[in-house]
Amino acid sequence: MERFVINKERNKKTKEIKIGNTYIGKNNKIAVQSMLSVPSYDTQANINQACELERSGCDIIRVAIPDEKALEIIKLIKNYIKIPVVADIHFDYRLAIKSVISGADKIRINPGNIGDKDKVKQVVDVCKKYNIPIRIGVNSGSVDKNILKKYNKCCPEAMVESAMYYIKLLESLDFENIVLSLKCSSVIDTVLSYRLISEKVSYPLHLGVTESGTLNSGVIKSSIGIGSLLLDGIGDTIRVSLTADPVEEVYVAKKILKNTGYLDSGLDIISCPTCGRTRINVIEIANKIEKELINLDKNLKIAIMGCVVNGPGEAKDADLGIAGGDGCAVLFKKGQIIKKIKETDIISELIKEIESF
Repeated sequence: MERFVINKERNKKTKEIKIGNTYIGKNNKIAVQSMLSVPSYDTQANINQACELERSGCDIIRVAIPDEKALEIIKLIKNYIKIPVVADIHFDYRLAIKSVISGADKIRINPGNIGDKDKVKQVVDVCKKYNIPIRIGVNSGSVDKNILKKYNKCCPEAMVESAMYYIKLLESLDFENIVLSLKCSSVIDTVLSYRLISEKVSYPLHLGVTESGTLNSGVIKSSIGIGSLLLDGIGDTIRVSLTADPVEEVYVAKKILKNTGYLDSGLDIISCPTCGRTRINVIEIANKIEKELINLDKNLKIAIMGCVVNGPGEAKDADLGIAGGDGCAVLFKKGQIIKKIKETDIISELIKEIESF
């Protein structure tokens, strides 16, 4: 599928990076990431959540490593899942080194809080030895203090300058196995930061709006921020950060990719907003269909319409759909009515038709 983007060549210019058995950058698919959210000491909960994320379609899992005990999580979950595991490290360079030795497929650090150049070099040396990439994770709360002082505040220019400083630090250590992120809680600052850095580097970019909020507000912020950049042709892997179950992050990420033209699989459910003409429970039907078939790997457009006005006419390009009547609905395929269905049978009949399409 041709990518509908303003700059279609952007992703072809990024460097290809190997993360475990997954590649990002260049022409590879945009990988979906999420992060384990259960306490690091609860081993079984981490295993269960990692498996659930893999089943939901997550391509890369990140795990926080706050102490040495948490290193066991890396070893354990790799016995249960096939997708790459990224270790998230702050402050302690020794944990970064031990994470690589424990089997992490990538590490995420902010070189600014790892320590002096010698400590960064020790992390780089072990990553070279094991051929493990480093994600330089710059966010609005971790911009270098001297750069903040220069700009008087955190702004896109400060984010980019901070990122470039860390990139040059790693490059001075002869290390270019780099992924880069510049995340802000501000959608506008996030978008501007990535646009600026994309003109300066060819390293793969990890997109996200950090601390975006709840399932409600976070989806909106992430969709605008990540979606805008994807339509610019910017981005090689994405993480939707939500104050919610991380599985929801994966589902939202896949919807963003679907609606920006980067993903061919998965249902595209369109449904009307309802009005006074509606005689069936469109809201309930649409929600149940989406929930029941969220993991169905079929590239279909499904229309759920409340009446004949919004029925086969407006939704004639849908593969399948229903249009409500008075306690009933008509089922249509490619704009052509197939049969009439009782209201009580709408959900089961539509699911059956979708699964057999």
